[in-house]
Parts: sequence; C-alpha cells; structure tokens
Amino acid sequence: MKLKWTSKALSDLVRLYEFLAPVNQQAAAHTVQMLTAAPKNLLLNPHMGEQLPGFELRDVRRIIVSQYEMRYEIQASTVYILRLWHTREGR
Repeated sequence: MKLKWTSKALSDLVRLYEFLAPVNQQAAAHTVQMLTAAPKNLLLNPHMGEQLPGFELRDVRRIIVSQYEMRYEIQASTVYILRLWHTREGR
C-alpha cells in the first residue's frame, strides 16, 4: 500500500497548526506530528476505519486520532488522506 495526502488534507494540517500555534506552538507541532504519523497504521490495515455512508461507490472511511477525525479513501493499493478536523468543529 502507498499513502498519499490530498491538497485539502494538507491544507487542513496547516489550518489546525495555525489555529493552535498562537496559544501553544509546541502543542501545535506535536498535533501535526501525531496526525502525520497516524496514517502509517492504515498501510498495514487499511480497512480498520469506519466505512462512511453516502460514499457507496467509493471506499471512504474515517478514524479518530486523539480528538481529530481523519477521513481517507482506499483506491486499489493507495490510501488517500482526504480531510482532517477537530471533532468539536461543526462539520
């Protein structure tokens, strides 16, 4: 399996960092490190996440990493990280 980040997911990482950094730059950096490391588990077990309804023609799933939701899609031998956000965000 390969892992690829979409531009939206990378933008989400930047947004989360920029939200946290003014309050605690060390916590912001730790959060980004945690979120970028978490998908490595998906390479060994890509189906570990909860499959999401509404994406019947695609294999879109989510995992919770600490207090963050990470959505991803499995296509052939690639896991695409689609989006990230804090679970308290209204999405």
